[in-house]
Formats: sequence, C-alpha cells, structure tokens
Amino acid sequence: MQASTKGSLEPRTSNGLDQFVTALREHGSPDILDLSGANQWNLDFLSTRGRLTSDEFTHAATTAFSGGDFFQNQSDNSRIQTFCKLSLDYPPASFDAVLVWDCLEYLAPELLEEVVSHLHDISRPGALMLCYFHADQAAKTLPVTQFRILDSKTIQTAPRLTSRPTQFYSNRAVEKIFQNFQSVKFFLTRDYLREVIVRR
Repeated sequence: MQASTKGSLEPRTSNGLDQFVTALREHGSPDILDLSGANQWNLDFLSTRGRLTSDEFTHAATTAFSGGDFFQNQSDNSRIQTFCKLSLDYPPASFDAVLVWDCLEYLAPELLEEVVSHLHDISRPGALMLCYFHADQAAKTLPVTQFRILDSKTIQTAPRLTSRPTQFYSNRAVEKIFQNFQSVKFFLTRDYLREVIVRR
C-alpha cells in the first residue's frame, strides 16, 4: 500500500447506509463494529444508536503484512493469525451490525476467506454488514478510503492510501464471498462504488 496524494473529501448519498441505519432499529440498542477506525463523525452518529466498537482494520493490515510484498505476505498463515488477533479478536456473536466499508477489496484470497469467516463468527444471527466494492473493472489501483457518516443518508469519502486490486469483484464474486450468509443485497449507484448489505 502507498500513501494517497488525494485528500479532498467527497460527500455522497448512500442508500445502503440508509437501509443499514433503518435496520439497526430492529435490534433496540445494537452492538456495532466500525472497521474504519475511530473518527468523530462516526462516533457522534453511531453512539446514539447503539454500543459502538471502532477497529482500525487498515492499520492492522499494514502492520501485519509489511516488509516485502504486501500481497504475498497475506498467504503466510502466521501473519494471517497475527492480523486476525489485531483486528478481529472478539468473542463469537458479539455484534448486531458491522460497517466493513471497503476493507475486503485489498485482501488476497487466503486472507479474505479467513476474515470473512471471522466476520461470520463474531456476528449474531440476523446481523447486518455494510460493504463497498469498486465497480471499475479496469482500475490499476484502488483508494483505501476513510468513510465519515454525516447523516443517515450521506457519507464523506477521502482516500488515505492506494493499493492495487487483488481482483475485480463482480456481483457473482461478492455473492460467493458471502455464500455462508443469509442474504446479499446490492444497491445501484452513479459513481465508482457499489454498496452491499449482507445479512448474517
């Protein structure tokens, strides 16, 4: 991964977030995991809707797989286990909702499978996950993005790092990733991001 030279914030309407927030009401006071790391916008918005846990997934990845080839290191089982302890070390069935954002896009297949398995384990039956995947099949690099929730229908995005894609995730590929989950729902957007809600 490399530091991004683009720092401007871009607001966008998010129908996926809107449905995600609406569904939180099903759980009363839900336990929520935000993988984008702690930021004041998300904290202010989510802490009034449930019990929030923030996890800096990107920082854990760069720490666990640094030194040499970032993607090749992701096939090292010892590094995979270290990473999962750094970022996803929670008891089974801990969360009613997980904001995954774009965290899965820059994971090599071995690590991706392990991470999705952990997400399944730490989520309760019926839990929701909100994920983002880029729609540009020809992209040579992808931004690893910071997501800030402005309101239930609006987020700001700002690239923090850039990474080459491990693969293009078609809708069928996304469905396959979450084949052990109850359902996968896609939201059409007018820009480069596809929004996906996954139900455990």
